[in-house]
Amino acid sequence: MPRPTARVLTLLELLQSGGTRTVAELADRLGVQGRTVRRYVDRLIELDVPVESVRGRYGGYRLAPGYRLPPLMLSDDEALAVLLGLLAGRRTALTTTQRTANETATAKIRRVLPRHTARRLDALQDALAFTDRPGPPETADTPDADVLLTVADAVRHRRPLAIRYTGRDGRRSERTLHARGIVAHAGRWYVTGEDTGIDEERTFRLDRVTDARTLPGSFPEPTGSDPDHDLARRVLTGFATADYRHRVTLRINATPEHVRTHLPASVARLEEHEPGTVPDDGAPEQQRWLRVELRAQRLDWLPPVLAALDRPFVIERPDELRDLVTALADRLASGARTSGA
Repeated sequence: MPRPTARVLTLLELLQSGGTRTVAELADRLGVQGRTVRRYVDRLIELDVPVESVRGRYGGYRLAPGYRLPPLMLSDDEALAVLLGLLAGRRTALTTTQRTANETATAKIRRVLPRHTARRLDALQDALAFTDRPGPPETADTPDADVLLTVADAVRHRRPLAIRYTGRDGRRSERTLHARGIVAHAGRWYVTGEDTGIDEERTFRLDRVTDARTLPGSFPEPTGSDPDHDLARRVLTGFATADYRHRVTLRINATPEHVRTHLPASVARLEEHEPGTVPDDGAPEQQRWLRVELRAQRLDWLPPVLAALDRPFVIERPDELRDLVTALADRLASGARTSGA
């Protein structure tokens, strides 16, 4: 939790203990200056907490008589669902007012949670990263609350994690993972890290984890590891190289930005094609031949995407994709002749 928010909550705890607290006393307890205490008091008032100012030699601040923040009657699952929604909503808030309302709601809920639950949710917030593709609520696959919080604790303290996992083919397995972080993408939650059984980086869908528990010991931070904010990028790259039925390789003459509008990082990998191997068609310098690689379980969605790109492309593989593109071109040509008849 950000330090200013934590101090505001500490200020509220001090005032709830009763009596009038001087500015000097509060500043000393919070480790801040007097003007910062006054700013924190204003913050509590914005949260509808009735803080009263007491004038005089022994003046300071106190809560209105009889006021006490009521307990929050939420289970771990309910609190987790609410706070995850607030965390996700913070990324899509459009105005300063919306973002402020989100933060104040988060602070209110977090303040009245049991201490053990609050610590676990703080660990989750520290371990969590989001991609730029939020999923609609109706398609979200929220994992089990205890699994999610256990994984977050393992990430924060770098503890080995034992999980039971069911793959997309229905096969069940037990894995030991050095978890790097949790990533939310397109309505689903993933844990990414090193699978110690195969010494490879892997990503697992958390809604397919039926059990998770931390193991004794700890593991070191990998040498030369990416910063935490690159976790989302690592997961997206993993999606683009996953082991699906078809491996597709294309060359497309376009800017990376244009290709990404139709084939995002979660779908395809891009790299500049070796110069001179493809004839130059006079395109602007920033528009160049790119090699595009992706994996797909089905190919029927790709021809319309390539048509929508509206740029020259070459299919290197597979042959089935060439046939599908040719069939789409024939249907379009036939439709154009029919409409013009």
